[in-house]
Amino acid sequence: MATRLVQIAMNAQDDSVLGRFWAEALGWGVDSEEPGVTNLEPVGLTYPDPAAVCVDVLRVPEPKTVKNRVHVDLATTSAAHQAELVARLRGLGATPADVGQGDVPWTVLADPEGNEFCVLEPREIYRDTGPMAAVVVDCADPRAMARFWGEAMDWTLHQVTDELAVLRSAKGVGPYLEFLRTADAKTVKNRIHLDLRPYPGDDQAAEAARLRALGATPADVGQGDVPWTVLADPEGNEFCLLTPR
Repeated sequence: MATRLVQIAMNAQDDSVLGRFWAEALGWGVDSEEPGVTNLEPVGLTYPDPAAVCVDVLRVPEPKTVKNRVHVDLATTSAAHQAELVARLRGLGATPADVGQGDVPWTVLADPEGNEFCVLEPREIYRDTGPMAAVVVDCADPRAMARFWGEAMDWTLHQVTDELAVLRSAKGVGPYLEFLRTADAKTVKNRIHLDLRPYPGDDQAAEAARLRALGATPADVGQGDVPWTVLADPEGNEFCLLTPR
């Protein structure tokens, strides 16, 4: 058995507004499976496909209060592309953000609800990821995160150090998943979380049990009676185990 990262879920006070922003930012299509949920994926993609990590924007009543522990990095192909993308995102409602980055070659912005993200300078490693270069998770121990997530999913571990762990789909396509060492402790529910999905024919309950044996713990984020299972990784980051597909 195994899972794979199929999407990220973003909390928002207005899912339709934030969904439109990210659809424009990524150049993706917009759909809605139900009121309060805006779905984003590349036009023509047959979901789930490792070529993209899709985005679900979920309406919640509570506002953002602290820096997110999960954020998106956007890829660019040249200095001119980076400058054009930053200007376009500013025009869509993004604002400059200071997360203590100092003098760096990438640009840190916040979306219309304050979610931080980075527009990266051109990097060879991200040349074939599509518009989303990476999903980045703050953590205390990248090596421990590599051990858990490397077993939780069938993604390939590309790099692990005391400062950074990097995984990518075993198919060698789509964005990377990166765990970045930070000093900040987790204090509230993450407003952006990972959604994993087992493969067709696998057993969701058995997969949840396997993840708990690896160190995941049950999590209650007020989900109620839903078909997915909410868990937290060893550092408390909430994630959802969806039904097989």
